[in-house]
Amino acid sequence: MLRTMNLKDRNKPIIFSMARLDRVKNMTGLVEMYGKNAHLKDLANLVIVAGDHGKESKDREEQAEFKRMYSLIEEYKLKGHIRWISAQMNRVRNGELYRYICDTKGAFAFYEAFGLTVIEAMTCGLPTIATCHGGPAEIIVNGVSGLHIDPYHSDKAADILVNFFEKCSEDPSYWDKMSEGGLKRIYEKYTWKLYSERLMTLTGVYGFWKYVSNLERRETRRYLEMFYALKYP
Repeated sequence: MLRTMNLKDRNKPIIFSMARLDRVKNMTGLVEMYGKNAHLKDLANLVIVAGDHGKESKDREEQAEFKRMYSLIEEYKLKGHIRWISAQMNRVRNGELYRYICDTKGAFAFYEAFGLTVIEAMTCGLPTIATCHGGPAEIIVNGVSGLHIDPYHSDKAADILVNFFEKCSEDPSYWDKMSEGGLKRIYEKYTWKLYSERLMTLTGVYGFWKYVSNLERRETRRYLEMFYALKYP
């Protein structure tokens, strides 16, 4: 089975990704991008966590993604280059996965426009390469705290990954720079402490404002939306 298949060269760094096996998560798109670029396959292995190999899915979309994944692995001869692990809900184990990839100087790649895993990976110090659309475009400062790729231009996305691993090979401090940049970004913008402080400020101001004002519900909602945008840019 693919989930237990060994990688041929375990000394190579790892491109890692973890998400549901839904079309919107575009895990098959990531596998196809990797498979098409022979140089990228030479530079790094691909490890993905998605789907459940232990039971057949009842979801038609997931069934289709399973079939596509197997087809891509065969088409691009990825056996020995890819490790496909079943998804699981053990957060401690997931955390260890991030740390292992980090310790082996790998990178996290994400091809979909939303996902908490981008922040999880950056929190572990793992250089993160994610889509230039949606949430990751705001989370990552391109070239500083990670790298942006465009899933609609897979050839260019693969080139960005190739360039990243080539730079890391030539200058190991480049990996450290990207890792530290991601951590700095998280500590500045995305910690629970920062979130809770903003939430408490929002709650306090709203409570006082509601007590002294007499606006209608629609006006209240517009005010809250404006204030939320100011506190959570």
